Amino acid sequence: MSVFIIAEAGVNHNGSVDLAKCLIDVAVDSGVDAVKFQTFKAENLVAKNTQKAEYQKRTTDASESQFDMIKKLELDVDTHKELIAHCQEKDIMFLSTPFDHESIDLLSDLGLEIFKIASGEITNLPYLRHIGSLGKRVILSTGMSNLGEVNDALNVLINAGTSKDNITVLHANTMYPTPMEDVNLNAMLTIQKEFDVAVGYSDHTLGIEVDIAAVAMGASCIEKHFTLDRAMDGPDHRASLEPEELKEMVDSIRNIEKALGSSEKKPSQSESVNIDIARKSIISKTDINKGDILDENNLCVKRPGNGISPMRWNEVIGTIAIKDYKKDTLIEKN
Repeated sequence: MSVFIIAEAGVNHNGSVDLAKCLIDVAVDSGVDAVKFQTFKAENLVAKNTQKAEYQKRTTDASESQFDMIKKLELDVDTHKELIAHCQEKDIMFLSTPFDHESIDLLSDLGLEIFKIASGEITNLPYLRHIGSLGKRVILSTGMSNLGEVNDALNVLINAGTSKDNITVLHANTMYPTPMEDVNLNAMLTIQKEFDVAVGYSDHTLGIEVDIAAVAMGASCIEKHFTLDRAMDGPDHRASLEPEELKEMVDSIRNIEKALGSSEKKPSQSESVNIDIARKSIISKTDINKGDILDENNLCVKRPGNGISPMRWNEVIGTIAIKDYKKDTLIEKN
């Protein structure tokens, strides 16, 4: 089963349906499996005087409240339907992260089969219970959390009605962008070992190296923010990939999937043709007459490798030559 790659458009549409459709088109061209937005009602998400995160202050109007910022980024019901239709036309999966109960119900009514839970909701019991009760596939991000909080969230989802087999847990860090020293990618394997669940990685670093590394380590799902242009106004653009980078990430992941292969160690079909060329055989070091004793003085090891393997050296030493050999001739079996 191939890695499930989510292109996170998030709120990088800046409230524009046309921009959102352009983001969908870019996601399609890159070869991802799904494009994801965010569904919320600002009134249900934040108190009106809530301050922005520091990274949001750096990328948007610092004097503006978080409420005012996200209010401009809401997508209404009709817009959701329009974007879903566009995704269906382009043959790509539409996903969206709900941030409140009303949004959960909306996405359920719209027929979404996968629910993505943002890191900030991992300690929101009523929210987790609501999604868990739907019995859908769940992708749970775990930024800012410890192992105990991940355990609690999983228990809520499972007890509410979601099978553990339908849950993928994403290791994440919610700093935008994430410093490399804070990625702690090994924690993804800790989650897998501790809870016996499918794991993946939601990435907020600059570049694509960590996503590729996560796949090599066993991630079954990768989520990455993308934008049309990092210079655009908005909270998340600067920590997002541009179109060419997104495609490079997808191509790299697909190559790594091929490269991982199976756990069986054996010669590949492509390299098998080089065995006789690269390996060596037992060869006559000098002219040898029939009946001579074969020893270190008249034998050596050289290419090609289509004769007696040097691993049988001890078997050959001390035996009698069955024929005459010119120098640099393959020794034949007795």
